[in-house]
Amino acid sequence: MLTVAYDGTRYHGWQRQPDKNSIEDILDQCLTDLTKEPVRVIGASRTDAGVHALGNVAVFDTQARMGADKFTYALNQRLPEDIRIRASREVPSDFHPRKTDSVKTYEYHILNEAFPNPLERLYSHFCYVPLDESRMQRAAQYLAGEHDFQSFCSAGAQVESTVRTLYSCTVRREETKLTIRIQGNGFLYNMVRIIAGTLMEAGKGKYPPEHVRDILLAADRRAAGPTAPARGLVLVSYRFPELERAFMSKDGCEAAESAGISGPENLKF
Repeated sequence: MLTVAYDGTRYHGWQRQPDKNSIEDILDQCLTDLTKEPVRVIGASRTDAGVHALGNVAVFDTQARMGADKFTYALNQRLPEDIRIRASREVPSDFHPRKTDSVKTYEYHILNEAFPNPLERLYSHFCYVPLDESRMQRAAQYLAGEHDFQSFCSAGAQVESTVRTLYSCTVRREETKLTIRIQGNGFLYNMVRIIAGTLMEAGKGKYPPEHVRDILLAADRRAAGPTAPARGLVLVSYRFPELERAFMSKDGCEAAESAGISGPENLKF
């Protein structure tokens, strides 16, 4: 299992696509070159074009005799500078990151200034309209818990259910930078970006914070705000509680953290 960080600016998303540059394609090629066998990784999250990650997860099978922890160093010597492996660890052969209960954390970054900052242009969404973060935070509170998030899902998504659970949804400001942080058990297609666009509408005063309840009840994409641009979105981390418990029982908490399956802020089981 690899914990993968990347700058998504020049990639057409995570998922491999014909004649397009993707994170999966790069990982597959580097692993195939390294192991001298055909490798195709399975990613936990298929992030869109332009979306960044600090802690996406990929797994693969190999017959290579290299120690699992050594893949981090070997791959980072081959990967382009905008993709890095932050940790590597052997996991059970039947582990599948999209078929295991998980806790995912995303952040959406907004630059709220009068004029754009060229140094922030690739990693935040610029908004010159003043945003009231207190209104955004009040609106965000209505999203926490288990809900039908159909209003926050782009049309055409092929899912059995649009019900998801958000453990938290917060908005904080540091001077002119706003961060929307969302943690949940799963996300629909463009869900975080639609939430970000909707909260910004509340922050601009286009509707009261409590209107978010009506948006949820509508179960209609047209009821929610616009889809915020991809560049402001970062997949911060993945946690797999069952895997963490297995690692802790076998190797202790320190091993679980070093494996990259949880960050220091999330070492709670």
